[in-house]
Amino acid sequence: MLYLYFVLLIGGVFLLVAGIVEQRRHYAALHTVPTRVLVNGIRGKSSITRLCAGALRGGGLVTVAKTTGTAARFIHPDATEEPVYRKFGIANVVEQIAIVRRAAAYRPHALVIECMAVMPALQEVNQSKLIRSTIGVLCNVREDHLAEMGPTLDDVARSLCRSMPENGICVTAEKERFHILQEEADARNCRLVYADPETVTDDELRGFSWFTFKENVAIALTVAELVGVERQVALQGMYDAPPDPGVLSVERYVAPGNRRLAFANVFAANDPESTLMNVNQLLDLGAVSRPLNVVINCRPDRVERNGQMGEIIPDLRPDNVFVIGHPAKSAIDAIPAPWRDRAVDLGGERRAADEFMPVMLDRMPDGSSLVAIGNIHGQGEELLEYLAELPADESGAETGAAGGPVAGGVAVVGGVPVTGDVPVTGGGGEDGTGSGTDPVAAFPVSPQRMHLDPYAPYPVAYEERYQVAQTQEIPLVRIPAQAAGTPPPPGSQESFGWFQQPAQEGDPRTPPA
Repeated sequence: MLYLYFVLLIGGVFLLVAGIVEQRRHYAALHTVPTRVLVNGIRGKSSITRLCAGALRGGGLVTVAKTTGTAARFIHPDATEEPVYRKFGIANVVEQIAIVRRAAAYRPHALVIECMAVMPALQEVNQSKLIRSTIGVLCNVREDHLAEMGPTLDDVARSLCRSMPENGICVTAEKERFHILQEEADARNCRLVYADPETVTDDELRGFSWFTFKENVAIALTVAELVGVERQVALQGMYDAPPDPGVLSVERYVAPGNRRLAFANVFAANDPESTLMNVNQLLDLGAVSRPLNVVINCRPDRVERNGQMGEIIPDLRPDNVFVIGHPAKSAIDAIPAPWRDRAVDLGGERRAADEFMPVMLDRMPDGSSLVAIGNIHGQGEELLEYLAELPADESGAETGAAGGPVAGGVAVVGGVPVTGDVPVTGGGGEDGTGSGTDPVAAFPVSPQRMHLDPYAPYPVAYEERYQVAQTQEIPLVRIPAQAAGTPPPPGSQESFGWFQQPAQEGDPRTPPA
């Protein structure tokens, strides 16, 4: 018996020593990276991670990044990337240790990493033990993961604040609950900086070949500014950054019976607010059109989310609602009664796409649009694989990207002329040109995949639908890149410390009164 106690004692001491050594190695690796950016929030973390990394690369900083979203990726300083290997395919916050070690091997100026924790306690561990960020990002507070962080959105906001760096800086584009974030930031002696989306112009958004939001770009620009990267070079770095695999896209196929189909993958926006915002934006641009069909993919571990997707059906006003995955009943029962007769139950825990896709396609006429919402995993992935096997719609140059008419060899999308090779600006806006009623199309059309310019001046419908009421005054902290007492070069060990120093009277970093 004494022998067993001795073995347990020796084993415990060995584990303790190994843990101390591992911790010291990890902290040593962290300290080789002067700027560490931890991106947290409910929606858009992966895109913001890529935008921040691109902005810093644009400024000449050696930058490593890691995303966790639709497909976890390790992004090297040259912007090449590779999947993150996970034993047994299971995600665990401990993988951040290996990511930091790999990043430190490059001796980078910056590490931009997405928070992969959901439980509030793990979010705090991720910040205080694993990343120790110098700049935190809290992109938004949305209705998701309520079981872990809720039950209210105020609770979600406070849970997300656990990733704020103590004695550091946190950047946010969240407006409605800014006062909550400010309270939590003050408790951590953290400077909260509001990234104003209105500082991002429509012209700046046109530089992107993929769908993104002004809020995301504003956050990345603010992070770049904090480390001394000029706005224009940061923007160019973001333009050159590869998009996330889950980025919103519209693809065009030819279904059996020679029927054309526009398919929008909105799986990545898997909370109700983001889903509605994405779908309505695509409709406003003419990227998808009616007749509109919606497919909801259900997961047994996301029953609450399945119901949320069913509840927004009246706002989408689809002709058909196809429900796949399991349990399909969780989404169908949440659809309001007047719309429930449009639901088609194609669910099943292991039902193959070859079984449910023919039924789905047969119910959609030529020129229909199909929007996929919910969660991508499970039957959602099978749906995407099935569609990828369909022939691409090569008629885009003749009928237009959204099935619109052709005017003199130029496709018309939502009343706007677009060519297949050269972006064409049409419609009108506040500058007095045109009628001001049509959105401006400034994106090239590909037969199969079309990347959008969603912020070529917004149509009025979009502004009315999503403009948030001004409910409070939010201090906007502007941090000039060049000022009296010029900061150290970007990426140097002193560059972040310059922003952490207490602001003195007359300091250009002092927030406006």
